Amino acid sequence: MIVFRYDKTFEGLLSCVFDAYSRRTFPDRLLSLSEIEPLFVDESHTVVSSEEKSERVWKALLQKLPDRADKMLLHVWLSEMEGVDELLFRYIRKNFDHPKTIAFNFGDADVLEVQKIARKVSHEALYIKQFIRFQKAADNIFFAPIRPIYNALPLTVSHFTDRFADQQWVVYDLKRQFGYYYDLHDTREITFTDQDEALREKLDESLMAEDEKLFQELWKGYFKSLTIKERINPRLQRQHMPVRFWRYLTEKQ
Repeated sequence: MIVFRYDKTFEGLLSCVFDAYSRRTFPDRLLSLSEIEPLFVDESHTVVSSEEKSERVWKALLQKLPDRADKMLLHVWLSEMEGVDELLFRYIRKNFDHPKTIAFNFGDADVLEVQKIARKVSHEALYIKQFIRFQKAADNIFFAPIRPIYNALPLTVSHFTDRFADQQWVVYDLKRQFGYYYDLHDTREITFTDQDEALREKLDESLMAEDEKLFQELWKGYFKSLTIKERINPRLQRQHMPVRFWRYLTEKQ
């Protein structure tokens, strides 16, 4: 068994591909730098992540893959699912080794799995866009917490930047403890060093702007006034609006 160790970054994964073709030895397992090796390892190689190596692999891959396939790779990586790095390694290798791309050859198990995972992450990004709710803080910054299953928040940044270009906002992934802040000019990644209890799911009232509570009550009243009791269908609601997002919806409080 051949094992490659790397830093578990996407750049590191592409560097693994570069080293594999340079050495003409292809790993059976990809491990983190601190992970314990399995039994019966014949060869272990530590990959040093390199921007130069990863860029060469990525450029070659873009020439090989059709337009949509490169986005699928990013979606699969952001899924953070166990074993996706080895899945992507096999997928990339198959595309390099075949004279024509197999990006959409769904008869191949790895290609089909890549497509399935990419679709799940894409759906999660859509859910974030649909069900996120901003709360106005006392400093006039609009704050929106979220706990997505997959690391899909980076896929939505351009949407929020375009959609809310006239206001300062923060969208924060509470599960992974990072987010994005837009200051009316640029959007940048941020991390709260001290994640207060008030930022768990909803802003504490002490942090809200004076008119935020009023607007929330008005929105609840509007939502209630439009509700037709005879047409309430909880099962259909859960189908189109996953319950795990209800905690962020003002109208569902």
